[in-house]
Amino acid sequence: MVYLFLISIIPTVTPGELQHPLLGTKVVFIIAQNDFRDEEYLVPKKIFGELGAEVTVASEDTTIAKGMLGLSVKPDKRLKDVLLKDYDIIVLVGGSGSVVFWDDEELHTNLVEAADSGRIIGAICLAPGILARAGMLKGKKATVYASPNAKKLLKEEGVIYTGNDVERDGNIITANGPAAAEVFTNELVAAIMEMKSKEKEND
Repeated sequence: MVYLFLISIIPTVTPGELQHPLLGTKVVFIIAQNDFRDEEYLVPKKIFGELGAEVTVASEDTTIAKGMLGLSVKPDKRLKDVLLKDYDIIVLVGGSGSVVFWDDEELHTNLVEAADSGRIIGAICLAPGILARAGMLKGKKATVYASPNAKKLLKEEGVIYTGNDVERDGNIITANGPAAAEVFTNELVAAIMEMKSKEKEND
């Protein structure tokens, strides 16, 4: 009888969950139309795809977006048509082109609503400047590509700039550039797995 009881309390895990632990997870990548950083898009997209997540790419338009190193990507949606809180994870891809979003108030509002809804938000390279301008990093630890302008921006917005390769503060994860793309993605994956685990505990 004890043996049967033990079997009855072991949670059921389907083969799909073992092979694709992020099955059903919705991820949106936000890239600039010009000069996004190729590796900061390719590395996370590959990892999320292999884990079974559903990835959507958004930009200013759905015409071909160009990376700094020559990568061509056709976005799935226009950013203005995307409600970010509909996604589990938001990834702000960096590169020199990402500064176009530093003063995008519509995007800032969208990001704040997503954060308030408990979504996980990641920004890499120069993209943490977007979160700083949106007021989302005030009093939080964060990192950014170590250009004078980017560091100045974070400090002006009350951010605790650490200079680390990757920094996590709550549901916000920042990274300083393409070399940190894999570790950055792994932090995003760890964050969503923690969230899923808590949701299962509360069921």
